Amino acid sequence: MSTAMPAPASARDGALPQVDVVVLADRCVQCGLCLPACPTYRHDRLEADSPRGRIALAKAWALDTIDPTPVGDAHMDGCLGCRSCEAVCPAGVEYGALLTLARANQRRRRGATTLQRLVEWIVARPVLLARLTAVYRQARPWLPARLRFLPAPPAPVQPRPPEAGSPAPESQAALFVGCIAKGYEAPVRTALSHLCLAVGVELATVPRQTCCGALHAHAGNQEAAERLAVVNRTAFTGHARVLTLASGCHDAVAAQVDGETIDAIEFLQSRSDRLHFADAGGVRIALHLPCTQRNVVGSVPALRRLLAAVPGLEVVELDAGFGCCGAAGTAMLTDPERAAEYRRPLLDQLAASGATRLLSANIGCRLHLANGTTLPVQHPVEFLAERLSPRAHPFPATPEPVT
Repeated sequence: MSTAMPAPASARDGALPQVDVVVLADRCVQCGLCLPACPTYRHDRLEADSPRGRIALAKAWALDTIDPTPVGDAHMDGCLGCRSCEAVCPAGVEYGALLTLARANQRRRRGATTLQRLVEWIVARPVLLARLTAVYRQARPWLPARLRFLPAPPAPVQPRPPEAGSPAPESQAALFVGCIAKGYEAPVRTALSHLCLAVGVELATVPRQTCCGALHAHAGNQEAAERLAVVNRTAFTGHARVLTLASGCHDAVAAQVDGETIDAIEFLQSRSDRLHFADAGGVRIALHLPCTQRNVVGSVPALRRLLAAVPGLEVVELDAGFGCCGAAGTAMLTDPERAAEYRRPLLDQLAASGATRLLSANIGCRLHLANGTTLPVQHPVEFLAERLSPRAHPFPATPEPVT
């Protein structure tokens, strides 16, 4: 995520450089082309809940022309950080960078809720989080519905030994695991490893890595995000190629590591001539395209090409609603009712689609969507690994999650 050049700090004690916000905001020409792309504007039809409304608010705060108020804070808090406005902006406004700076100043001025601080503290400790996830998996069936804030984590997966006769890997790639994904994505990592071996690449999990910090930066906690970045930069030193599975983590990881950072879907598609898939026999799947995959990573075309390579597969892309599922970092935990409003049209479209499962390439979106449907919700690489043809040693299907 790029920012403007460093500039002198505001006189306000403890604030980040306010002129950075002004420089970024001044690129906005107030044309309004971002409004139809903004999920919160489409939902509320309020100018204050549009990108240009929030840009004007951030600039006014930076110049001290208006005082911060709870009403203004609510409008800034309501942004989902999807960056759909950035993707359509003709003036090249770096809205993601501006939002990060504005929220960092909000954080320093008013602090954060206890729940937000607790979530940030836990996800910055992936080993502890994995243990808590295992406890939650055992306890979830006995919890009341209001405490089932996430879907059931999958059962532990035992790594499979290489198939007899499998070719030796020709190269290696490191894998970024993440925080909540450590306990939830074991089947996804196993599937990716299998696909990578099919294209001659050995997947290496790097010890001592941590959360990417996107969740912290999204909530204005830049200091914590920077500390996590240092840990990851050290952990991935010496790795020339790093793969990411979550589109929401990709941008942060790319800024942290010295090696080339590649979305796992794009990586596999670039070697798709070595992947052969068995006929799906008319299976229909629903495809959710996360905001970060569409607007930041840009791996949607690669994913479409990979799925198109599966014979007999029917794909229904979910496009109902407001343009975002509502997960938005911690929003699905801190404001679950509002997050559910953004999710509902997608779930209604899913239910009417006739699809037997839902695919989505971002861990936060999958958790949010899975908590609202009984259909299996998977990362696309899980489905692709299951469909590998016999000559490529097919990966066994992942059992449907318990809901």
